[in-house]
Amino acid sequence: MAKMRTVDAIVAILEKEGATEAFGLPGAAINPLYSAMKAHGGIRHTLARHVEGASHMADGYSRAKAGNIGVCLGTSGPAGTDMITGLYAAQADSIPMLCFTGQAPVAKLHKEDFQAVDIESIAKPLTKMAMTILEPGQVPGAVQKAFQLMRTGRPGPVLLDLPFDVQMAQIEFDIDAYEPLAVEKPRATRKQAEKALDMLTAAERPLIVAGGGIINADAADKLVELAELLNVPVVPTLMGWGAIPDDHRLMAGMVGLQTSHKYGNATFLESDFVIGIGNRWANRHTGSIEKYTAGRKFVHIDIEPTQIGRVFSPDFGIVSDAGLALEALLEVAREREAAGTLPDYSAWAESAQDKRGRMQRKTHYDNVPMKPFRVYEEMNKSFGPETTYVTTIGLSQIAGAQLLHVFGPRKWINAGQAGPLGWTGPAALGVVRGKPGETVVALSGDYDFQFMIEELAVGAQFQLPYIHVVVNNSYLGLIRQSQRGFEMDYHVSLAFENVNATGSERAQGYGVDHVKVAEGLGCKAIRVEHPEDLGPAFEKARALMAEYKVPVVVEAMLERVTNIAMGTELDNVVEFEDLAERREDAPTAIVALLD
Repeated sequence: MAKMRTVDAIVAILEKEGATEAFGLPGAAINPLYSAMKAHGGIRHTLARHVEGASHMADGYSRAKAGNIGVCLGTSGPAGTDMITGLYAAQADSIPMLCFTGQAPVAKLHKEDFQAVDIESIAKPLTKMAMTILEPGQVPGAVQKAFQLMRTGRPGPVLLDLPFDVQMAQIEFDIDAYEPLAVEKPRATRKQAEKALDMLTAAERPLIVAGGGIINADAADKLVELAELLNVPVVPTLMGWGAIPDDHRLMAGMVGLQTSHKYGNATFLESDFVIGIGNRWANRHTGSIEKYTAGRKFVHIDIEPTQIGRVFSPDFGIVSDAGLALEALLEVAREREAAGTLPDYSAWAESAQDKRGRMQRKTHYDNVPMKPFRVYEEMNKSFGPETTYVTTIGLSQIAGAQLLHVFGPRKWINAGQAGPLGWTGPAALGVVRGKPGETVVALSGDYDFQFMIEELAVGAQFQLPYIHVVVNNSYLGLIRQSQRGFEMDYHVSLAFENVNATGSERAQGYGVDHVKVAEGLGCKAIRVEHPEDLGPAFEKARALMAEYKVPVVVEAMLERVTNIAMGTELDNVVEFEDLAERREDAPTAIVALLD
C-alpha cells in the first residue's frame, strides 16, 4: 500500500465518494488539508468571506441536486463555532453536508491552546456524527462512516475535527481498495402498503401530504404517478413544494398558518383522511393538533422511526424511505386499478380545483410605494417554470410561498425549519454551483439580505450569477407583525436618513443603500420604485447577469408596513388585504378566478 498523509487520503476519499465541491476559508490549523486539495487538483473550492456563509453554500449545493454532498472547511476555534448555524439549518431540514475543522495538536487539547475549542461536543446535538479524530489510523474509517451516515436513514450533516498533527501524520492507505459503505434504507412492506391503501380508499375525501422526504428520495415522479392513479389531491409541505407541479390538476395548495393558500386550508378542513409521506407535521403547517386532526384519520410514512408519533399518534405508521414507500403503494394501487376496485374521487379532486378558482389573494396593486404582492406577480410573469427559488425566512418568504409558483422538485430551496437570517445569499451561491447554467432567483427581505451581504463578493469573484430580489421596507417585517399582539413597534425599524444615499427621497429615507453596497462588492444592482418598472428590471437583470456573470440585485422599494396573511389555526388565518374579486386582481394565478 501507499504511504501518505491522512489529508491526502481524505481528499482521495472525497473524490471516490463524489463529494468534489468544497466551500470554506483556509487557516493555519486546516492548511494541511488545503495543501492536499491543491496537490490533488480534483476538488473545486469556493472561497467564502465568512465561515457561516461557507456552511450555507455547502448546504445550498447539497439541496440543489439529488446525490450532492457539499463540503465545508474551516480552521480551528471560531471557524467551527461559525459553522454551527449552518449545521443546524442542514440538520433541521435533513440535508447531508460534510464539515471539516482544523484543531490544535492532540497533546494541546487540554491546555486551552490558541483557538482550541471542543467543537465535537458543541456540534454533536446538530449532526449525525461529530468527532475529533485523535488517531491518524482512524481517519479513513471516520470519513467512510461519515458518508454512510449522511446517506442512511434521515439525511443530515457530519462534522470531522482534525488535529494538526493528525492531519500531518503518515498512514498506509490504498484508495483503489476503498469502497463506500453500504447505505441502508427502510422499505415499506407489501402488507403495510395494502393496509395504507385500504384506509385511504375507505375514506370519502382523502388527501396526500407530500413532505421534503419525497424530494430527498428523488421520488417526485412516483408521487405524481400515485396521485394520478388514485385521483387524490396533494398538499405539499413547504419542504415538499415542487414534488407536484403547481399547475397539476391534483395540486390542492399548501396548508398552514403562514406559508399556505386559503384554498389549501379549505380543502384540508374538508378532508376525512390524510396520508403523510416524508413529512414532519411541522407546527407552522398544522396549527393546533386538536384542530388539525379532528374528524380525520392519518397514516404517517417517514424514514426515521422516532418521527412516527413525535407530534401526534397516527392511526397507522410506516417506517420507510419515501421513494420505497411510494413504490410499494404504486404496486398495490396498479393492481387495484386493473381490478377496477379503486374508488372514484373525481368529484373530490374537482372540488379542490374549484376552491383554487374562488379563493385567491389579490396581487395586482398599482400603489407607490409598492405593495409586496405586486412584486411576486411580476416575478411570476418574468420567471418561468425552469426557475429555482432560494429563500429563508421573513414576510418575504411567507408572501413568496403564498404567491409564487413552483413547477418541480428542488426548484423551491428554503431553510424551512431553522430559518436563519442571512442564509439566502450564500445558499443561492451553492445552488448556482449545483445548477450551473440554470436560472436561480433568490428572495430576501432587507434584513435577511444585510446579514451576510459580504458573500455577494464571492459570486463576483467566482462568476456565480443569479438574481437576488430584495423586497425592501426597511423593517424587520415579520417581527413587527408579531409585535402587534404586544401593541408595540419596538426596535424593528431599519430606516434612517443615509447621508450618502443617492436617488429618490424614498431611497434616502430607507437607510442602507443596497445598490451602492452591491456594486462595491463587484455585483450589479437595480432599484425599482414603480410597479410597472419591475418587469423591465427583471429583464435587465437577466441581461446584466449574462454579460457580467455576477449576481444581480433587484431591489423593490415597498411601503413600510404590510401585514401578510397568517393566523393561529387553519380556520382563522387573518387576511389583512383584499381577496381577488376579478381575474384582473390575480392575473398570474394558476387557476383563473371563476366568475
